[in-house]
Amino acid sequence: MIKSVRRLAPLCAFALLLNAGEPLVVDATQTKVEFTLPSLLHTVHGEFRLKRGTLSFDSASGKLSGELVIDATSGETGSPSRDKRMHSAILESARYPEITFRPDRVEGNVLNSGKSQVQLHGIFSIHGADHELLVPAAIDAANGDYSVTATFEVPYVKWGMKNPSTLMLRVSDKVEIRVQTRLSGNSTAHSGN
Repeated sequence: MIKSVRRLAPLCAFALLLNAGEPLVVDATQTKVEFTLPSLLHTVHGEFRLKRGTLSFDSASGKLSGELVIDATSGETGSPSRDKRMHSAILESARYPEITFRPDRVEGNVLNSGKSQVQLHGIFSIHGADHELLVPAAIDAANGDYSVTATFEVPYVKWGMKNPSTLMLRVSDKVEIRVQTRLSGNSTAHSGN
């Protein structure tokens, strides 16, 4: 009986941590923000770096708060000329240096251990404008940490950014974003600050 209580104690403590809405630190060293832009001839792949991130989650209400901040100026595709155009003409990253996601709730149940499929609702800010977004996410919880993978589309042209298509090269007006990260209740995780 005492062994069972000892085994459950960490799980109960973590459940209390979640219910209390304690901060979960986003580990910048284990975060990937990748994008894919399809085109007729060549699909462009690239990535951004996480600047910082902290979230608080109340599992009883599903309320989620905090923010993930991406360094818009860090975007790279592997082609310096394409990157220069992306930063100057499309993202205008000198003027809008951050891309943020400020979640406000989780739709679905997040398990304390194992895999969960949920939707994260919040405000996605890019290019100086806020956009309501519902992001599908896969969560794998273990030992007080959460591994999260979210993939969603950004209709960048509809949201006021230029389409980089040329006469010879036609690209999609939507870019796919894939975020993989690890959240930890451990304050020693690297938040990117």
